[in-house]
Amino acid sequence: MALGIAEEMAALDKKDREFLDNLTPDEKKKFSTFLMIRWGSSVGGSSAMQGYYLLATNDMLNKNFFNIPKQHDKLNWLAATAISPGKGVQRHQWIGLKKKEGSTAKVAKFVRNLYPAMKQSDIDLMIKMNDDKTWKEMAKDLGMTPEQIKKEL
Repeated sequence: MALGIAEEMAALDKKDREFLDNLTPDEKKKFSTFLMIRWGSSVGGSSAMQGYYLLATNDMLNKNFFNIPKQHDKLNWLAATAISPGKGVQRHQWIGLKKKEGSTAKVAKFVRNLYPAMKQSDIDLMIKMNDDKTWKEMAKDLGMTPEQIKKEL
């Protein structure tokens, strides 16, 4: 069986304390405690179960995760198995990292100011249909100075 996130999360939910010990050397290289925490903190199902996993992960893992050196993956794994309430295998979901506000967010704000009644989905589509050059030309046509354009877009 190849190592995959589904197998890792099933082992976490089953509190399989020997999971890391049973991995091959190649599988151990692929194992990431950071990804395990990201996946482990979010489950589908009832809001009570979702809340439990999120709070348990934050309380037992996130607070001191970076204080434990990389060479102690076993310790991180053992701590991770403690978050499972022992209610069977859950369907874990990925929580993406927060995207940094970039030019797309700035353009969206610019468009939102121009068209306050426009739906977000329409703003997103408008952004995809136009490039940066088009937005800068539009801002110039609206009488914005180069300094304002640089700041806004």
